[in-house]
Amino acid sequence: MKRTYSKWCSIALITAIYLLAGVAAVLLFRTLTCSAASSNLSPLTSNLSPLFALFLADVLATVIVWAFGLLYENVSVYDPYWSVFPPVAFLIWAFYTGVWSLPVILLLVASWYWGWRLTRNWAITFKGIAHEDWRYTKYRSLHPVLFHLINLFGLNMMPTLVVFAAMLPGLRLMEEPLAISHWPLVICIVGFLVCIAAATIQLIADKQIHDFRAANPGKYCNVGLWKRGRHPNYFGEMAFWWGIWIMYAAMNGIDWFICGPIAMSVMFICISIPLMEKRQLQNKPGYADYCKQTRMLI
Repeated sequence: MKRTYSKWCSIALITAIYLLAGVAAVLLFRTLTCSAASSNLSPLTSNLSPLFALFLADVLATVIVWAFGLLYENVSVYDPYWSVFPPVAFLIWAFYTGVWSLPVILLLVASWYWGWRLTRNWAITFKGIAHEDWRYTKYRSLHPVLFHLINLFGLNMMPTLVVFAAMLPGLRLMEEPLAISHWPLVICIVGFLVCIAAATIQLIADKQIHDFRAANPGKYCNVGLWKRGRHPNYFGEMAFWWGIWIMYAAMNGIDWFICGPIAMSVMFICISIPLMEKRQLQNKPGYADYCKQTRMLI
């Protein structure tokens, strides 16, 4: 049975859940990294990479959030995780590595600005612990037998894995001090500006769609940035992770870490956007004409 609390009580509950998940993740990370550095190494942790320890901490936090989602019968308990984990993990990783170069500081500023924007938007649109996102409700009704597997691995763990993959360039940027020359630093700053511009695009798109929906309930938004593209918020999200990769590539060149932002873009273009487009076509009169007149992305 779903619990019903006020919006602010629900936000306090979500905050408590995330604090619990965060404490558990930090304790696991410290335990694994301290064990790996100890002279009394166990077979389990003797060759454990600190980066892999951070990944395991991420997985543990996801499982805890998923478990509370089961308890409250609401997959949307996971929704803020997307914006909360990356800036916190970047900060923890910076303290762990002890690398405080200009690229690292720029990365932290960009990630916390992005995380603030996305978490703020979640808080504005969050209706309470009893309200579940329509996508999750759809999966519940379409796949009642397999839903718990879909919930854990598809709706919780898959986004965690994609986000961690997209974070890898930023995490690698912090692993060791770099000799920074002129042009790589310039390109790194360009990547930082891409991140800031991307999050700002999302911030503006948020304001425009909230204002439009309040004045025009039941209609699709086609003003401001939404007149230039059908999904400026998704465009900003993808651009943010490409900005982080640009910062990394400026210092380290192009390598397999490019798979992170590629995976993020594929997830939005092949999963998130098609789901949203299908719903809009079903529920918003005139949306098909809007699609013909407006690009998918800015």
